[in-house]
Amino acid sequence: MNTHLREAAKEFMVRYGGDTFPSLFRSAKGSIVIDDTGREILDFTSGQMCATIGHNHPAIVQAVHEAGEKAYHLFSGMIPEVVAQLAETMAKDWMPKGLSKSIFINTGSESNEVAMRMAKMFTDGYEILAVGGSWHGVTGGASAASFASDRKGYGVHVPGVFVMPEPNLYRPYIKGLDGEASALACLEMGLKMYDMASTGRRAAIIVEPIISAGGVLVPPKSYMKALREAADERNMLLIFDEAQTAFGRIGHRHAADFFGVTPDIMSVSKTMGGGLPLAAVATTPAIEESIHSKGFTFYTSHVSDPLPATVGLAVLRTIQEEHLIERAQTMGGYLRRRLEELQSRYEAIGDVRGEGMLLGVELVKSRDSREPFHALGALTTQRCYELGLSMNIRRRPERGSVWRIAPPLTTTQSEIDRGVDILDEALRLSLDEISRTKLVAA
Repeated sequence: MNTHLREAAKEFMVRYGGDTFPSLFRSAKGSIVIDDTGREILDFTSGQMCATIGHNHPAIVQAVHEAGEKAYHLFSGMIPEVVAQLAETMAKDWMPKGLSKSIFINTGSESNEVAMRMAKMFTDGYEILAVGGSWHGVTGGASAASFASDRKGYGVHVPGVFVMPEPNLYRPYIKGLDGEASALACLEMGLKMYDMASTGRRAAIIVEPIISAGGVLVPPKSYMKALREAADERNMLLIFDEAQTAFGRIGHRHAADFFGVTPDIMSVSKTMGGGLPLAAVATTPAIEESIHSKGFTFYTSHVSDPLPATVGLAVLRTIQEEHLIERAQTMGGYLRRRLEELQSRYEAIGDVRGEGMLLGVELVKSRDSREPFHALGALTTQRCYELGLSMNIRRRPERGSVWRIAPPLTTTQSEIDRGVDILDEALRLSLDEISRTKLVAA
């Protein structure tokens, strides 16, 4: 362990929020990360949900080397051959029919900025309607449309953003209705509220098809179809933010396939770059032609860079060659069954949900009340890490205490068993500790 570097991190780095760990980290391979003591930790978050094909997959290492032999970066107006190849691959093999025009940038925040700029220029409007629990990024427009957390303390958001309640099948907002009926009623009410407030300058509806930061909420398919109709009725574009759902994570090419709904614009990021900063926005030729004629620009220092494009091609090729979409279904199903086994033994596990290898486990004080068990979530996450498992926990008073479980698609069955066994032990230890603390307090 390098004590000096740990102290340097504390002294010289800005603390940027989110989960932090006592260790520094040295390397990562597959589903394993290694900290500065040499300890192996099983990664059930795929880094920041990005290392879809595992950390430092040989195909990515080779792609970085290949780019090093050719070019990492070029003048932004010089389109590298590999970027043209990636655009063709996206259009022909990966995007829904019709979304054949792509731009390649770096981060999910950036891709959503591009998507909203496209929508505003195409419609000549500026109003963006978003969904509660959503997370679209930390930059100006993207942060204004993000409602999962982190809205306080930064001044006035970009104007023209509206919000409606998210569809929560486990904890329906409207009492007396089942999850699907409540979701549709929330959509209807949210649209009515928006229509009353709208100035008529409508641009787009933006949504994570599976609302991840809000607690891995999977809307009913009827909700997504109704959202498509709502956008069409208002002459708004529909934007799918598929940062976490595209390229096989949920056992489909993307959520548009899963829901049977095609958006006008799709933003993708995390799962495309395999751990390197690569994002894209795909849209139709008609939209691209319209905004181009109006002078659309998103001319950044790293638009169309060859290094991430080379890696992106390698990631997409690997997903196909290693049949990782099918693997997300089979291994995701196995992981879900293992988690449901835990649910049958622990009253505190109120719900197991999600698709493929993007799953949510919600912790409650009782299944009848469904009251969030925040203390258990925090303590069990800590215990998991001590036992060698990295988990992501979302603790929001209004949205519950939910683990987001998203291992690399290359994770083996034995690694899944090991991870769930650690979770089992951590839950047992944490519940015992909470019980003892209550007895002492009494």
